[in-house]
Amino acid sequence: MTAGKKVIVIVIGAGAAGMMCAITAAKGGADVTLIEHGKKAGAKILISGGGRCNFTNMFAGPDRYISDNPHFHKSALARYTPHDFLELLTAHDITWHEKKLGQLFCDQKAPRIVEMLVSECTNAGVKLKLNTSVEGILKNSNGFTLLTSNGSLQSDAVVIATGGKSIPKMGATGFAYQIAEQFEMKVNDTRAGLVPLTFTGEDLEFTAGLSGVSQDAMVICNGVSFRENILFTHRGISGPAILQISSYFKEGDGVTVKLLPDMNLLETLKAARQDRAKTNLNVVLSELIPKRLAAGMIARWFKDKTMANYSNAELLKVAEQVNNWQMKPNGTEGYRTAEVTLGGVATTGLSSKTMESRSTSGLYFIGECVDVTGWLGGYNFQWAWASGFAAGEAISII
Repeated sequence: MTAGKKVIVIVIGAGAAGMMCAITAAKGGADVTLIEHGKKAGAKILISGGGRCNFTNMFAGPDRYISDNPHFHKSALARYTPHDFLELLTAHDITWHEKKLGQLFCDQKAPRIVEMLVSECTNAGVKLKLNTSVEGILKNSNGFTLLTSNGSLQSDAVVIATGGKSIPKMGATGFAYQIAEQFEMKVNDTRAGLVPLTFTGEDLEFTAGLSGVSQDAMVICNGVSFRENILFTHRGISGPAILQISSYFKEGDGVTVKLLPDMNLLETLKAARQDRAKTNLNVVLSELIPKRLAAGMIARWFKDKTMANYSNAELLKVAEQVNNWQMKPNGTEGYRTAEVTLGGVATTGLSSKTMESRSTSGLYFIGECVDVTGWLGGYNFQWAWASGFAAGEAISII
C-alpha cells in the first residue's frame, strides 16, 4: 500500500468481538466500517446474564476453553485480560460485582455495556452501518470487494465476527463458516453448547413432573465434572451444571448426577434406620433434597416405607440412585436455546497472534465463529474481547 495510506477495514458483525476489533483497529489509525445485519449493535450482549451482562470471568485462563488446539487461544487471552476490560469500564464510570466463581456482572446492566462499546466506536471514528447484510465477498488484487444490501464496498482487510449458529431467532446464521469454506479453510463440525439436555419417554415424563425443582449437584460426562445447580424442566434438565456439561456431551453419551456429592448417603440412611426406625424414607430424603424430587424418585424407583423395613441392599440402591444417578439424555435443545456454538473455523487455518487466515491475506475470523468455546460464566465474552483486540491490533499496523 501507499505510504501513509490508512488501512481500510470492514468488520462484519457488531457483536462483542466485532465492536472490540473495530474500536482497536480504528484507535490504531485504520479506516473502519462496522457492518451489522440487525437493527442494533450488541443484540446478544443485551440478553446475556438475564440482561445483567456477565461480561467476563476473573479466571479466564486457557484451560477454561474447548478447542481443537488447546494452545491456540493462549496468546490472545494473555494480551487482553479481564483487567484490561475492567479498565475500559472504569473509564466509562461503569461499576460491577462478582456474583460467584469469578463471574463479573455489570451493575448498570447490559444496555450500558453496549452503549459504552458504541460510544467507543463513535469516538474512534468507526462507521457503523446497521440493517446491512453481506451478500458476497470477493478477493482481488487491491484487497476485497463486499457486495451488500446497500451497495458494494472496497477494503484492504475483512474481519468476520458474525458468531455461530446459536439462537437463530436473533439472526444467528452459519455465515462465517460459509465464508471460511469459500476461501478453502477448514471448518470443524459444529454443535450446540451451553444448552439444556432433553429426554423422551418415561424419563421425560419424570423430569417434566419435577419442572422448576432445583438442586446443587455434581454432574459428570466423559470424565469432566461440574458442581453447580441443576434445574428440572418440561423438556428435560437444565441449570448451570447441565449447561456446562452439555459442551462435553454428545448424543448417545450418558450423564452421571450426584445430588449429594458431599455426603456418604448410605451411612446417613443406615444411621436414620437406627435412630429413626419408624420414620418413612420420604421424610428422611426430603430433609436432604427438595420434597418434590424425593417424592418423585421414591415413586419411580423405591417403595416408601419406614426406615426399619429397609435392608442394607435396599438402602444401597437408594444411595446409588441419589448419588450415582445414571441419566441417558436423547440430545439437547439445540441451537434454539444454546448460548454458544461449539466447533467452527479450524484454528489450524488461523494465526493465533493475529487471527488472520493463513491462506488468505487480509481475512480475519474472531469470536464465536472460531473453534474456541468457553465455559459458562463470562468466558466467551472474554474470548470475544481478546480475539477482537488481537485482530484489531494486527490490522492497525499493517
